[in-house]
Amino acid sequence: MTKYQPKAIFKGLKIGLYAMLLAFLITTSCDKEEEFARPGIALSTTQTSNATGSQISLTVSITAPGGLERIEVLRNGVKFHEEIFEASPKSLDWDFLYTVEDPVGSTFNLTFRAIDRQGQLSETVLLEVYVTSKPVKEIPAGNLLGEHTWYNDTIYRINGFVRVGSDVQQTDGSFLQQEGILNIQAGTLIVGDKESKGTLIVQRGSKIFAEGTADNPIVMTSEAPAGQRLPGDWGGLVLCGRVINNQGENIQLEGGYGGWHGGTVSPEDVSESSGIVRYVSIEYAGIPINPNEEVNSLTMGSVGKGTVIEYVQCSYGLDDAFEWFGGSVDCKYLIAYRCLDDDLDVDYGYSGNVQFALVIRDPNLADQSGSNGFEVDNNGQGTDQQPYTSGSFANVTIIGPKKNRETAINTNYQHGAQLRRNSMLRIYNTFITGFPYGIYIDDQRGSTSSHALNDNLRLRNVILAGVEGWGGNGYGTSYDPQLEGDIEGLPFGDYGNHPNAPRGLSLKQDNINPEFDIVEWFKKPHYNNIRLARWQDAGIDPAIFDLVENPGLLPLSGSILLNSARGDNVPGADKFDQVDFIGAFGTVDWTSGWAEWLPGIITYF
Repeated sequence: MTKYQPKAIFKGLKIGLYAMLLAFLITTSCDKEEEFARPGIALSTTQTSNATGSQISLTVSITAPGGLERIEVLRNGVKFHEEIFEASPKSLDWDFLYTVEDPVGSTFNLTFRAIDRQGQLSETVLLEVYVTSKPVKEIPAGNLLGEHTWYNDTIYRINGFVRVGSDVQQTDGSFLQQEGILNIQAGTLIVGDKESKGTLIVQRGSKIFAEGTADNPIVMTSEAPAGQRLPGDWGGLVLCGRVINNQGENIQLEGGYGGWHGGTVSPEDVSESSGIVRYVSIEYAGIPINPNEEVNSLTMGSVGKGTVIEYVQCSYGLDDAFEWFGGSVDCKYLIAYRCLDDDLDVDYGYSGNVQFALVIRDPNLADQSGSNGFEVDNNGQGTDQQPYTSGSFANVTIIGPKKNRETAINTNYQHGAQLRRNSMLRIYNTFITGFPYGIYIDDQRGSTSSHALNDNLRLRNVILAGVEGWGGNGYGTSYDPQLEGDIEGLPFGDYGNHPNAPRGLSLKQDNINPEFDIVEWFKKPHYNNIRLARWQDAGIDPAIFDLVENPGLLPLSGSILLNSARGDNVPGADKFDQVDFIGAFGTVDWTSGWAEWLPGIITYF
């Protein structure tokens, strides 16, 4: 046995030497790999907007196992700066300052790359810079508690759901509300981040005071540069209140993003307020929170009568321009401009008063769900839930997409006013033209026509005007004035299948209630409703249909709109201004100075 022991010892030594050699080789190999690894590089900021005259300040972090030799900075692909490091550090945080001198609205790229002693090049890191007129402040998603002020010397970018106040459901089903107040100075620019679906939400019990002026409005818009903005680039403005609706005390707005609304406050309680929104433009809003669940440009959930909403323009929204989910807030001087879905959408027992509203549609922009001027429901099921949707709208001008026979329009367009699902809306002193149908009393899910017969649903001083020789898109061919009498004799006033229908002045209903004839109802003398074969007979400026800097909003001299508000005029001197004109305008253009008709090409930043 002894003669074999040295062999065993030698074998053990041999294995030990191999292990040591292997460890040495592995260590040496790792050192070589680390030495020749490519440098790594990262920026400390993702900021993409800077005001002209300001400095871009950021930190460039580099790892260079082979020893850093230099950093190169390129502007739009051309090297303009180089920093050399004699000490060859293997890691470094390098501070970079650059003064922006480019004109407002321009863009440029800064590219950073590192080179080590072996000449190895790092991956490049790109910073895209958009030059703004003012510095940009990022507002992260979360709750603004207490009082905050946004100033007009700064641009604010909303990231995700920015909430004024907090309204959170507890485990026992109750809600904990914490107050927030947001003041926004006149002339402030607010943009929404598209990737994070930036949305500004005023929770129940909190307030926003967005008070622009005619000369200095507040603008909430897309973050995209001029020429690149699209409907749905951000969320929109959401106001949540505590007024009774017909769905319950705690209802969440569509999309499930924590927009709780409703409560026990009486609709007439003027102390219930979500603040003031005055001289504000909301553009390119309506991003989908979930598929087919978009935010409206201005959403009002159970908002109270103490809230002030005046001089608000919603432009190019992907969903509805204005939607009232219950509540009783009164509104004045509203503009729905070239949005996709409905313009004035009313639900859940809204009972407020709206006066002076303008709707202008775009021939190409309509929603797959069907686009209407008014879309009105008591609720989605058309049940007798109270309070009923019974708001009053006065002095509304609705300009549909169809200007003339040659104008091709999106086939998803439907009605100037779709009144349905057990609603009791009252419409006064209103002008509607350019839609495939003018007024549609939809009885499919309720007793809408019964409300009309009982004078709870009202049309007074309403003028419907057709489009001469409509044609195109399967909406009829031409209009023969000699057939007007025959058209009126069609059952229920449904002109849909008449080849020579004067489109736009059409009256339509579902054949549910045999006691209701929409034509006879609309024509009652004391209602003072009028149908005109063509909109030219109303004396409106043709430029109101056009995409121009100054659309012709005021009626022309001698227009029927200027003095036809007679008979049963707008009731309630304490609720409405008593005027003698039909539509949104008499002789004064209340959009002057603050409204914007070409927002897509404006360099706001």
